[in-house]
Amino acid sequence: MFSFHATLAEPQHFSLLEKLLFAALVIASAGLFFQRFDPILRKILKSKNDPGFHLAPLGRRIWEFFSEVLLQSKVIAQRPLPGVAHAFVFWGFLAFALVTLNHAAVGLGVGFLDPTGQGFSGWFGRFYFYFAAAFALTCAVSIVGLFIRRFFVRPRWLGEKLSYESGFIAFLIFALMVTYLGAFFTTDASPTARALWWLHTLSLLIFLPLIPHTKHLHLVLSPVTVFLSRGEFSDIPPLANDDDFGLVAGQDLTKIVSLQAYSCVECGRCTEHCPANNTGKVLNPKEIILGLRSYLNDIGPATEEPLLGKYNSQEAVFQCTTCGACEFQCPVGIEHLPIIIGLRRGAVNTGAWEDDYGGKLFNQLERGSNALGISALERDKFIQKEAFPVFDGTQEYCLWLGCMGGYDPKGREIISAFARVMNHLGTSYGVLKKEKCTGDPVRRLGNDLVFQQLAEANLEILAQNNVKKIVAICPHCVRTIQEDWKAYGTPPEIEHHSEFMARFAHLLPQKPSDEKIVYHDPCYLGRYRNVYDEPRQLVQITGTLVEAPRNKERSFCCGAGGGLAFLGEESGERVSHVRAQELVATGATTVGTACPFCNTMFRDALAATDTPPQLLDIAQLIARNLPAHNSQ
Repeated sequence: MFSFHATLAEPQHFSLLEKLLFAALVIASAGLFFQRFDPILRKILKSKNDPGFHLAPLGRRIWEFFSEVLLQSKVIAQRPLPGVAHAFVFWGFLAFALVTLNHAAVGLGVGFLDPTGQGFSGWFGRFYFYFAAAFALTCAVSIVGLFIRRFFVRPRWLGEKLSYESGFIAFLIFALMVTYLGAFFTTDASPTARALWWLHTLSLLIFLPLIPHTKHLHLVLSPVTVFLSRGEFSDIPPLANDDDFGLVAGQDLTKIVSLQAYSCVECGRCTEHCPANNTGKVLNPKEIILGLRSYLNDIGPATEEPLLGKYNSQEAVFQCTTCGACEFQCPVGIEHLPIIIGLRRGAVNTGAWEDDYGGKLFNQLERGSNALGISALERDKFIQKEAFPVFDGTQEYCLWLGCMGGYDPKGREIISAFARVMNHLGTSYGVLKKEKCTGDPVRRLGNDLVFQQLAEANLEILAQNNVKKIVAICPHCVRTIQEDWKAYGTPPEIEHHSEFMARFAHLLPQKPSDEKIVYHDPCYLGRYRNVYDEPRQLVQITGTLVEAPRNKERSFCCGAGGGLAFLGEESGERVSHVRAQELVATGATTVGTACPFCNTMFRDALAATDTPPQLLDIAQLIARNLPAHNSQ
């Protein structure tokens, strides 16, 4: 019954010729692996250093490695059935590590696991071979399931091109598991046991050199990629110096970008959830990463050949809404957004990107105060009309209006509603006399010069007014102030109005009703800030919460992010219309939002449906239940 293990444990059954042959095959296999892997490693190491990168805090990195790599948490959570299958294959490899080392040692006559022995060595050997057998069984079943999914069922986001190398590697993995399990049913030192040993050996030695030139390179690189992430979601790295314009050519590729390009497993999760790709646009996040990999393979780093052109199109890069679905979904630690924004930086900062709408936006923000291009006097009139208190340093909160809250008619309605809520709670607040756009749209479009001007001007205004706390209705403003401004100073503490209201929910009117309200998760509040429960808590004290099919971290973008709200008509189907139809299909009579950009995108989109529901921000949902005397 232990014949396979007996063969492993009794190296005298192998002739000297077999030992020499085995040693030669091991050397050849390892040599071919390193011959193929060495150029890839050299290209990664030859790439320039990442500005601003640091390993601290190590605790977070270790935890993410343990969770995402060893426990496969993201692989399983975001795509449960195939995720579990992938996890069992990975765990099978981990379980087989000791078995494989012993297998190689036995071939050379120095095996260290002896299931036929006595004492601890024999007990541990017997236990471990059965332990590995359990994983071999689950791994074999899983690899068959994944093979069927990739070659027969094949979801569209995997792409149309079949990879026969992947199919062959799946066969080798299956052969490794089956030959190991088959040895449990052979007689001691029989020809069958010997044949199984050699089949197992050949499967392993053929598999090893194939790794560097297939998507299975992620087995080697992805644990490193996860550990060496930039640390924060969509963390846009600083430019190194005045000569750094972003990702323009191969010489601008950094070690992290090159490492991530080679780590892609081509699973298509980013493609599956990309709003641009799902609405018939050119952009495919997976192809962006594979395009960089092809560039590195064909040209290499440290070159002056443009990154945009043959390998990635400028059109695709500027179709990204920066919703973050790709980066959130990636199971191997690829950070798509810094790469895409880096490519945008390269095109914008060198003048290669020419777009009438984009140019108009840049000019408006460089010369004026808001992305809508409206005179600041209009904001002053709105403040006076609503009789908002002006921040003078004595109030607890600065109410940040933002471009949408200060200039857009519907955005103003949201600000007014939220001000009523603050009045009801007795919160002291004021608005700034002067306030510029946070720079979110130009930051995501890659115009670092204009963004820096806006960030520094706003930081100076806030410091002059002694602002300590900010509350804003726009998740884009919150993200930009809290994270992106740090490159130019220390911003005040800021929170989104959903977080503020949820904290005082017990003081707000509790008037739940039968009104069905479907809540749309804004990308910059959900994936960027991990705020999901607070807005839902507010919806539930005013009506009956209904969930859209794609919700929370899987929410489908409204199409406004990444500066796209200002870039004119989309190609293909409109992202906002696709999402609006999905929200209407829930049967809800009201759509609840928590972002003025989502609100503005859904206005026309919902109007185009057969039975358009009411569209209200969560502040408006709360404010409509307040006593009349709280109105401004």
